[in-house]
Amino acid sequence: MIVRYKLRINQNPMRHLSTRKMKQLNLSLLIHLCSLLLVSTQPTDQPPFSCDSTDPLTKSYKFCKTTLPINRRVEDLVSRLTLDEKISQLVNTAAAIPRLGIPGYEWWSEALHGVAFVANISQGIRFNGTIRSATSFPQVILTAASFDPYLWYRIGQAIGIEARGVYNAGQARGMTFWTPNINIFRDPRWGRGQATPGEDPLVTGKYAVSFVRGIQGDSFEGGKLGESLQVSACCKHFTAYDLDNWKGINRFVFDANVTLQDLADTYQPPFQSCIEKGKPNGVMCAYNRINGVPNCADYNLLSKTARGQWGFNGYITSDCDAVSIIYDEQGYVKEPEDAVADVLTAGMDLDCGEYLKNYTGSAIEKKKVAVSDIDRALHNLFSIRMRLGLFNGNPAKQPFGNIGSDQVCSQEHLNLALEAARNGIVLLKNDNRLLPLAKTEITSLAVIGPNANSSETLVGNYAGPPCNPVTPLQGLQSYVKNINYHPGCSTVNCSSDLTDEAMKIVKGTDQVVLVMGLDQTQEREAHDRVDLVLPGHQQKLVTRIASAANKPVILVLLYGGPVDITFAKNDQNIGSIIWAGYPGEAGGRALAEIIFGDHNPGGRLPITWYPQNLTKIPMTDMRMRPEPSSGYPGRTYRFYQGLKVFEFGYGLSYTNYSYEFLPLTKDKVYLNNQSSDKIALGYKSVSEMGTELCEKSKLPVTVRVQNNGEMDGKHAVLLFVRQAKTGNERPIKQLVGFNNVDLKAGEKAEIKLELSPCEHLSSAEGDGQMVVDEGSYFLSIGHKESEITVVFSEDTSDAATSKLMILPRILIFFYIYSFIHSFIPMHIVLK
Repeated sequence: MIVRYKLRINQNPMRHLSTRKMKQLNLSLLIHLCSLLLVSTQPTDQPPFSCDSTDPLTKSYKFCKTTLPINRRVEDLVSRLTLDEKISQLVNTAAAIPRLGIPGYEWWSEALHGVAFVANISQGIRFNGTIRSATSFPQVILTAASFDPYLWYRIGQAIGIEARGVYNAGQARGMTFWTPNINIFRDPRWGRGQATPGEDPLVTGKYAVSFVRGIQGDSFEGGKLGESLQVSACCKHFTAYDLDNWKGINRFVFDANVTLQDLADTYQPPFQSCIEKGKPNGVMCAYNRINGVPNCADYNLLSKTARGQWGFNGYITSDCDAVSIIYDEQGYVKEPEDAVADVLTAGMDLDCGEYLKNYTGSAIEKKKVAVSDIDRALHNLFSIRMRLGLFNGNPAKQPFGNIGSDQVCSQEHLNLALEAARNGIVLLKNDNRLLPLAKTEITSLAVIGPNANSSETLVGNYAGPPCNPVTPLQGLQSYVKNINYHPGCSTVNCSSDLTDEAMKIVKGTDQVVLVMGLDQTQEREAHDRVDLVLPGHQQKLVTRIASAANKPVILVLLYGGPVDITFAKNDQNIGSIIWAGYPGEAGGRALAEIIFGDHNPGGRLPITWYPQNLTKIPMTDMRMRPEPSSGYPGRTYRFYQGLKVFEFGYGLSYTNYSYEFLPLTKDKVYLNNQSSDKIALGYKSVSEMGTELCEKSKLPVTVRVQNNGEMDGKHAVLLFVRQAKTGNERPIKQLVGFNNVDLKAGEKAEIKLELSPCEHLSSAEGDGQMVVDEGSYFLSIGHKESEITVVFSEDTSDAATSKLMILPRILIFFYIYSFIHSFIPMHIVLK
């Protein structure tokens, strides 16, 4: 690192000191600068930090005193900065401030499903020292298929430990990781859908909370984090971002037309959960506009909603170059300084890019930006760096300082990556119980497909170098020694037809395994698909191989976004289908264990698999709800009314499970805290009901689950709810709870879930207001249902007593009336 800094004389914060003290400080500063320059010219494994206790200069700074509250330390630090120094801290590559002993800092690091290195872009993480790799867990879409929040937490925890280990080894310039991606996977063509937990707001929100708590060092239940952070998480991309580059329309200029209704009950809930329950330190605003307004320049979104309504207390960063495009590509403002002013006043703190560094000074000169807006941003930024311990002296002596390089790629984490792959993989078809294969009967295999032996395909996008990747071919070789392999295609796009060559290895083998699908050439950031079918000649290859094989074949699919495989679903020559997403470095081993019965698959699809004809609908149509009059079918299982290849939550097992609802403690939910003008309309506003009533109305739901098969298994129990009366733009059904159960053959267990009517039975009105409808609802698990009723009338003991008291009063009235009538003529009484 070469230290460069500029100190303007008229902004020297030491100008008020005496000449004697100035000489002393100048000498200390010279020693300090020399030490920095010396360090910069020599290799070191020392992580960068401030407030070195051996530095005489830093001892005088309040911002170095760990006994003071962080807000006072930050105030002291910001007060010492010149304007140029302040501006230099507003971008992701924050400059060093040598005169204060503050090294440079890189805000941008990635850890989507493992500590990652973004080559040629972000230098936050480097795998160029003693640490050369990090555990690569399954891509998020597959991890979500486990429906296991505790697994998600443990993965986040492991990634956080490895990230801190990389920093402690001196191979990181920052500990702020821009993960997780919690956008709703609305359209199956989206190239980055693989990086999300799927299409359901509840699942996505729970994933965000679990992962954030894990990576930042909190407990699974939350609330035990304290001031010190293991590393910092950032929920992205805020908000309604799910288009990258489709038919010439890119994310930089896309103006998403989103209704308040869809924002309220689909796009925003994951971010609300992440902020309110996960407590992330960062939020990233997205490139796109929402109804004309850039996300990063939206005061209502960043300040009013995230900070004001949800209580966010961290920093907000732009996506990279999202500030520049407000002027350069969207044409939303008249000059660059307007873009700077808009994002800072909206509540954004950090620019991933150069725009704030280049134009904030001139924006101040033009009086478009106040220094107070910059100070606010710096307070948010330096607070996070202090919570990470970067201003507490030598990190080896601080919390998390004992995490060494031996905890990166540890056996514990490798085992966890294998567990995650096992529990996420979904069995889609298993005709005549083809799987699992009998180990004693299979002596030869033909393994065919472009994804069969690709370690790169295993890890998906935003991945670092894995510790010890095992491809599907390698995994199968640990079970069967006699394996013939052919890629079937030269590449995944399968533009060249090698079917005839592949056919030669099929004859005479006991079983054929085809490993097909997509890779990052087909779906990735900045590249959305235009079709939902297997690329090139893949379908032809699969069909011909299946027809030539001695017995039905096994089809393994590696991809994130859904593909229309109706042909394979209906082909009798294809006996079993397995979806493995991008299963991470242990994916090949996990697949082999499932194929040969050492693990019973229990994953369930976290997204609807649509037919190819969905591509007739523009990807730019953001509406969730259907419009039958125009033929628009809606999106996601909650609203979609078209044909499906596979449903959300679908997944088979090698065993059979049965479910039984235990009697509810009450089958009526009374929501009656106050009168409402909407009761006559049949619904009631959640905000009207208030926190106390919402908490009081919660009720436990207990389900007995039994494994009726001959094989032990773990699987997800999914609790849905549907209204008895459909329509009125309400969801067809929606997930309200889920948990995992691990049962031995013949064993049964009781799963306890909680139903929160205000959260789980509510949906959005056209104005975005969340309401609960009066009437009947059906809870469902599998094919079992249990009815509950929402009632707005009173039913407390006091109310019942009041009702009983009405009757005597009525009787008394009629007694008096009759008594008077017996003495007075009727026409006088009526008059």
